[in-house]
Amino acid sequence: MRKLLLFSIIISVGIIFIGRLFYLQVYNQTAYDPYEDNAIRKVYDYPKRGYVYDRNGNLLVANQPSYDVMVVPREVKPLDTIEFCNLVKITIEDFKTIYEKAYRYSPRLPSVFVPQLSKEDYAVLQEKMRKFQGFYIQKRTLRDYQTTIGANVLGDIGEVSVATIERNPYYKMGDLIGKQGVEASYEDILRGEKGIKFIQKDRFNRDIGPFKNGIYDTLPKPGKDITITIDAQLQEYGELLMKNKRGGIIAIEPSTGEILAMVSGPSYNPNLLVGRDRSKNYSKMHYDTIAKPLYDRSLLAQYPPGSPFKVINALIGLQENVVTTQERFSCRMGYYLGSRRLTGCHHHASPLSMNDGIAQSCNAYFVNVYRRIVDKYKDPAKGMNTWSEHAKSFGLGNFLNNDLFVGRQGRIPNGDYYDRAYGKGRWGSTYIVSNAIGQGEVEATPIQLANMAAAIANRGYYYTPHIIKKIEGDTIPSAYKIPNYTTIDKEYFEPVIQGMFDVYNKGTASTLRVPDIEICGKTGTAENFIKINGVKTQLTDHSIFVAFAPKDNPKIAIAVFVENGYWGSRFAGRMASLMIEKYLKGYITRTDMENWILSHSLENEYAKPYSGKPFGINRETALQVVEYEKPKEHTPNKNQNERNQ
Repeated sequence: MRKLLLFSIIISVGIIFIGRLFYLQVYNQTAYDPYEDNAIRKVYDYPKRGYVYDRNGNLLVANQPSYDVMVVPREVKPLDTIEFCNLVKITIEDFKTIYEKAYRYSPRLPSVFVPQLSKEDYAVLQEKMRKFQGFYIQKRTLRDYQTTIGANVLGDIGEVSVATIERNPYYKMGDLIGKQGVEASYEDILRGEKGIKFIQKDRFNRDIGPFKNGIYDTLPKPGKDITITIDAQLQEYGELLMKNKRGGIIAIEPSTGEILAMVSGPSYNPNLLVGRDRSKNYSKMHYDTIAKPLYDRSLLAQYPPGSPFKVINALIGLQENVVTTQERFSCRMGYYLGSRRLTGCHHHASPLSMNDGIAQSCNAYFVNVYRRIVDKYKDPAKGMNTWSEHAKSFGLGNFLNNDLFVGRQGRIPNGDYYDRAYGKGRWGSTYIVSNAIGQGEVEATPIQLANMAAAIANRGYYYTPHIIKKIEGDTIPSAYKIPNYTTIDKEYFEPVIQGMFDVYNKGTASTLRVPDIEICGKTGTAENFIKINGVKTQLTDHSIFVAFAPKDNPKIAIAVFVENGYWGSRFAGRMASLMIEKYLKGYITRTDMENWILSHSLENEYAKPYSGKPFGINRETALQVVEYEKPKEHTPNKNQNERNQ
């Protein structure tokens, strides 16, 4: 019996083994995957990243060779760490930290040990790599910026994060990915596809050649080149005008929605975020919490739109039939309700019709119009909702659905907003008149204001602002070619546009006219508050300007926002006129305005909260307590004023 039992076990085991082998070789349909084979070394071949051109075919971003030192932790053998560290220019402490990080990621998968060696360092290290088992050099490309402008537009590339690797298995530890700008927006198009080589190893873990003669190897697919809508010369000029100032400039082609310029000040040279100094330079700018050069003010900064918003109230008033173009309102240096002064104004004739109300930027005129809109219905919330929907149809209060990597929604309040703030039925138009003049709870980004100007220039519609013009071998999304219509009838735009034209002819921008160009614009000034030790304190006002030109068949719409720039025509208006002339003519005739802008800096204004002089505190204290006031949804301001020029 014992002999029979042993014989049966041996026969059974043999049958099981034979059956299993037969199943694996005959019936199993699962393909062999060399990625899962630990005896195969995988070497990635990185593709050429796509080039970036401006709208006129000027090359903005190319590539340059780079060399990364890679490590497979479990394959590392004892080595002369001092010699190795000297060759790659790191410390012993760095060596330990990087190795431990790579081991935690994976002891058997390659990780970047030292990124982006120079050609010189690569040449020296390559001769001695045989001494450092477990390390090898991997070639890839870095960005080579052919310009010093447009850092916020172009963006940069950097090492992929662990979170991204977990979300997207395409990326591996040490891969590069677009971090900002078009590099991030069009990462999938620009990056291409990695190739891979499978290297067979023997039992001593030595490379012995391509696995199965390379039948599983793949070649890299280069990224596609793209052309963006930016005019590099206009972008460069805008950054020149914004030097020593803070704010944003957005210029749009109204007939297409293409973004011609997207300036954020202060800016920086995009080449600072390339190479081994990238991390150091990035950290330096990231921790500059005063100037914030990495903060794209043209897309992210939410400001009170100021007086340019008055043209929206004029259009809504006409659409809702609560005012005519000929009706006049009185202004005695401000708007009064009984004995209460609700908003101030500046010197101009009175009474005014709509044309002069726009040209002279009269607060009282637009408070009257706005109150009529809100009070049209018995329930002010209904009137407010109607007003809100009209304003939002211009692209205000939403993200615009564009192809830009970052953005902010802005804010256009509605009836529900004030019902929550004050209580249903406990508020009326007098509580919220600041919205009439672009203050109060209304907020917009520079790109939203530029898009608003484009919609007015087109007499009632706009194309989604976008930055992509052409993709190699592909088409741009059709959504960018479909017009978005406002809720305002076309017939109401002409009188408002005439008012904006008269801003230049006889109004608040009469000194900013440009020869041979008919410009329609609107000046604006927005109050600027910060908190010092919890106390709301007013600083120098912001300067705002929106415009488009020519008046008929417009080629450019623009919004300029200059922080602490006093009033609309002082900085923003001059800059907008110069940008328009530069784009339409290619040269500047108003050299007087140009010289004035280039010779004036606002750095002293930006230093005030930190100097101790205006508020009696020192810089160190100010850095701890100064906080730009953010709007609070449940505490709207009933009575904010604006200097209107």
